[in-house]
Amino acid sequence: MTKIEHPWEGLVSGGVDARRVDSAGRWDFFWWVSERGEPALILRLTAGAEEIMPLPKMRSLDLRYRDIPGTRALVIVLREPEQRELFATLCQDVVKAGEAALTARDALARSIRRTLRWHHLLRGGRSARLSVEEQRGLVGELHFLSHLCDLRSPRAAIEAWKGPEGSAKDFEIGKCLVEVKARRGAARPHVQISSEDQLADVDGARLFLRVCDVDVASGSSGMTLTDHVRRAGARFLEGDLAALEMWEAAIEASGFDADDDYSERSWIVGRTQDFEVEDHFPRVPVPLPSGVGSVRYTIALDACQPFAVEAGLIDAVIRGD
Repeated sequence: MTKIEHPWEGLVSGGVDARRVDSAGRWDFFWWVSERGEPALILRLTAGAEEIMPLPKMRSLDLRYRDIPGTRALVIVLREPEQRELFATLCQDVVKAGEAALTARDALARSIRRTLRWHHLLRGGRSARLSVEEQRGLVGELHFLSHLCDLRSPRAAIEAWKGPEGSAKDFEIGKCLVEVKARRGAARPHVQISSEDQLADVDGARLFLRVCDVDVASGSSGMTLTDHVRRAGARFLEGDLAALEMWEAAIEASGFDADDDYSERSWIVGRTQDFEVEDHFPRVPVPLPSGVGSVRYTIALDACQPFAVEAGLIDAVIRGD
């Protein structure tokens, strides 16, 4: 693929002017500049191509579909101009991943997944392998995702899983929102809340906090993180291709990489507690005072007990009973 040091140089903002990334490329990738002068990468879709949804929300990138002359396109826009050099490298890697595809549909899926992978690697500068607590949290979310597959369908479940996209709530199922917290069973009876929005009310929706004990298993009683991922992923292998693609994008965005070795630790899911987050629930109120942001805090489960709900209530709300 032809490498360009300054791929957006000379392009007119917001116009039809675009520069093909690779003149010999299999798929239609173009350099483009948005109406606001932001550098962008475009993948032009084939006529009638089905768009892969949902697209993730990312802090420094804007990933969306938009109309361009003659067709639709996936557009990746950089929101932070000072990161232009790094963004150029990201785009080259996305194009490389897309060009390896044999079909236009696969090229689109590969491009989205590779963008998500970059997003995960850059959002904290951390290593590719998930930490012990990140593994615990992912096992908890996968446990609820599998349950949701049984309750609704794999397609509905994966569409509801918003955690990997960076959304405030882990699951959004119609008017039911669920935040899943995994904790060590023998730990202090507390859970960590990572932002002020995580337990914030949403108009017209009911919000629940599910707390599950996820512990390191002894002997052969548990499964490795890789095993948990494979078991959850098996639900998407038959039938709905779009659901499978959304699963692959979501699990990659979560930071899991099948090439990483997680064999040193097995996990088992134990007790689950459900709470409804409503008035007087122990949480930081929003909106925050002016000038305050990025709040992280701890809540005691003892203080949540008045808001405990019966097992099965979340299921009933999801079903609309």
